[in-house]
Amino acid sequence: MKLRHYISLLLAGLLAAGAALAADAPKEPTVEQRLADLEAYVNNGSRTADVAGKIAGPGPGHNGWMMTSSALVLFMTLPGLALFYGGLVRRKNVLSVLAQCLGIAGLVTVLWWAVGYSLVFAPGNSILGGLKFAFLRGVDGNPNTDYAGWVSQNVFSMYQMMFAIITPALIVGAIAERMKYAAVLLFVALWMFVIYFPLAHMIWGADGLMNGVWNAKAKIKSIDFAGGTVVHMSSGWSALILCLILGKRLGFGKTIMAPHSMVLCMVGTGMLWVGWYGFNAGSALAADGVASNAFMTTTLAAAVASMAWAVVEWIVRGKPSVLGFCSGVVAGLVVVTPACGFITATGAVIIGVLAGVIPFLACVKLKPLLGYDDALDTFGVHAVGGTLGALLTGFLATHDANANLAVNLKDVVGHTLWLHQLAAMGVTLAMALVGTVVIAYVVKFTVGLRPNAEEETQGLDVVDHGEEGYILE
Repeated sequence: MKLRHYISLLLAGLLAAGAALAADAPKEPTVEQRLADLEAYVNNGSRTADVAGKIAGPGPGHNGWMMTSSALVLFMTLPGLALFYGGLVRRKNVLSVLAQCLGIAGLVTVLWWAVGYSLVFAPGNSILGGLKFAFLRGVDGNPNTDYAGWVSQNVFSMYQMMFAIITPALIVGAIAERMKYAAVLLFVALWMFVIYFPLAHMIWGADGLMNGVWNAKAKIKSIDFAGGTVVHMSSGWSALILCLILGKRLGFGKTIMAPHSMVLCMVGTGMLWVGWYGFNAGSALAADGVASNAFMTTTLAAAVASMAWAVVEWIVRGKPSVLGFCSGVVAGLVVVTPACGFITATGAVIIGVLAGVIPFLACVKLKPLLGYDDALDTFGVHAVGGTLGALLTGFLATHDANANLAVNLKDVVGHTLWLHQLAAMGVTLAMALVGTVVIAYVVKFTVGLRPNAEEETQGLDVVDHGEEGYILE
């Protein structure tokens, strides 16, 4: 009897242990869970709960689009912006512009890997992110669902890095032909920490001060789809301040400083337009309906602005120039950037017309009137255009174009959104102006800002790089 009793107890214990192990074992996702996740993937909706790690990965279609978009945004800087700006300077300074774009790309990449991505997109406070993702620690193939449920976080981080690269590179246009290479790199390094990283977190960070779309607790309920404030206002207004502190080029207003190659400028413009689809449509962070709408509105605004600029130039100057067409394309792309994912086709056409007229007046009328030497019209196109675009977004954004506007902004869109846009513009302007003044004087009193008069006359290609863009015999 005792033996039978012990055997019964042993069997009961084994059964109980087996039941416990079965309860602790990972459960296979049900058919319903798999279908729900598939539906969410197709519609770029919220993911279902991860079950046994079986449905935790990225969506291949969205991931593929974001890798393509990342390459397109890099294509905007290298070679797009490099050729656009390079064609507009004099022959003796073409390599200096190319080297500045290349140097900025490498420098910002290192900063982004070390702390930049973390300071922008890691959880932190409303002003700046923390160090959770420093050195891209933990940034792997799994999605960070705070930002994109179906895109690998390492892909997302590389996509955002391309924005961080092109933003300070835009400043190069205002100070072209007269700033030392070491000074450019030091300025950019400091500028990223003082202006770009905090501003990008405030606008795009999940807990950002001005992220009206996704942060229900945002103090300023502004919207910026792809970088009107973060990219164009910040760089454009900083460019104005830096060119004022730097001073005019030798011979400015007395010597002809015409572009040395409008062919390169036109080629660079085309590359910028193509790459801008990654910039704007990619900012949907998915290959979905929002991305397709941004693709359409970006195309319309760029084309209409190019024509509008050329028409105004034809009326004012008697001829439509290739430079005018190119400037109009870029202006249209800049102005539509903060709005592209939030507006309809008609809104894009309105933006295109205004983008072709107002930046034209800033470049052709305002600059000669005030006498500042914004060498390649970075202020006229990016600061004026980015500011205009941020404001127009407040008036033209609609739930019909993007249902996400109803998440936290249902009572703001179409009513007081433009006031929140003004507040965000004010914060951006203050950061860019004050921050640039401080950084510029730090650089001036450490490595110096300008080459001497003899070096500037000789050209930065030979002085800074020991090379020439063209060997003409």
